[in-house]
Amino acid sequence: SSTANLGVRLDLKQIALRCRNTEFNPRRFAAVIMRLREPRATALIFASGKMCVTGTKSTHNSTLASKRFAYIIEKVGFKPQQEIDFKVQNMVGTLDVGFPIRLEGLVYAHSTFASYEPELFPGLIYRLVSPRVVFLIFVSGKVVITGARKEKDLTDALTKMYPVLVEFRKQNITPIPGIPTPAIAAAPTGGASTQNGETQREMEEV
Repeated sequence: SSTANLGVRLDLKQIALRCRNTEFNPRRFAAVIMRLREPRATALIFASGKMCVTGTKSTHNSTLASKRFAYIIEKVGFKPQQEIDFKVQNMVGTLDVGFPIRLEGLVYAHSTFASYEPELFPGLIYRLVSPRVVFLIFVSGKVVITGARKEKDLTDALTKMYPVLVEFRKQNITPIPGIPTPAIAAAPTGGASTQNGETQREMEEV
């Protein structure tokens, strides 16, 4: 999400009446909700001239959406200031590491930064110090990163956190009663051990 300040007082009723793709119900919420199709974005526009833009997929799209919202409002008759004071406030990233994670072991080893209360919330909350972001880590391997101000913060945070997630990867899955557990991983491991053993004996004989 990002914010901008148009620097002009707005008549929200006029904006809602004269602009398409808008919603305005002052009894429920004191802002006009305006939507764009390209780039796909939603803006909350307040009478003070402040605006909150959400739903974009990148900083570039958020900047572009803010300029387009300002242009639409200008067409209604409210000319924004030259600089609309655009700021990115929060970026959210999602990913799937592709393996289940032992959340109990992770919170025990990193108790300074992590908290995990499955009775209240199914995910582990991990607060990284630098960059200052928050991870929501789920046992399935799905991860949400929030609190970043720049796209680089997301990539840097994941680079730091990924080895920790790999360290607490679940190795054995609990078998379900009545369903035979496939021994997919056992065969290659055993074959490799036998091959290594034969190679070692050959070296000793030489």
